[in-house]
Amino acid sequence: MHVFDEFDHRLIAALREDGRAPVSKLAAILGVTRATVQKRLDRLLESGAVLGFTVRFRQDHDGSAIRAIMMVEVTGRSTTAVIKQLRGMPELHSLHTTNGTWDLIAEIHAPSLSDFDRVLREVRTIDGVLNSETSIMLSSV
Repeated sequence: MHVFDEFDHRLIAALREDGRAPVSKLAAILGVTRATVQKRLDRLLESGAVLGFTVRFRQDHDGSAIRAIMMVEVTGRSTTAVIKQLRGMPELHSLHTTNGTWDLIAEIHAPSLSDFDRVLREVRTIDGVLNSETSIMLSSV
């Protein structure tokens, strides 16, 4: 398990700003040598602390007019079965287990309100889903 130090946090913050930045640019931003940045990136990747790099879309360019967070409460020990059904829904962008009142949190991306409504109905009819609460995301900051 990799223990993050202050440099790791600064490097990751720089990568979040520009995941395609060349090592030389990252080195200039962080005030260290290219070799230092490259060694640290290699270590983060090899340890599994960083899984890879991705593309972030602007909210209005990802093809999903409606984005929402849905909190789901499941009955008894049905979490595994509910997760299996939810993972088969293409509109679910991500799915997380959690503690507290809600057992699962799902991020939903749908191209229209009618598609969004259909997804909500489908989730609510899954055996084992006891309750849900959904909030539409208005903007990303």
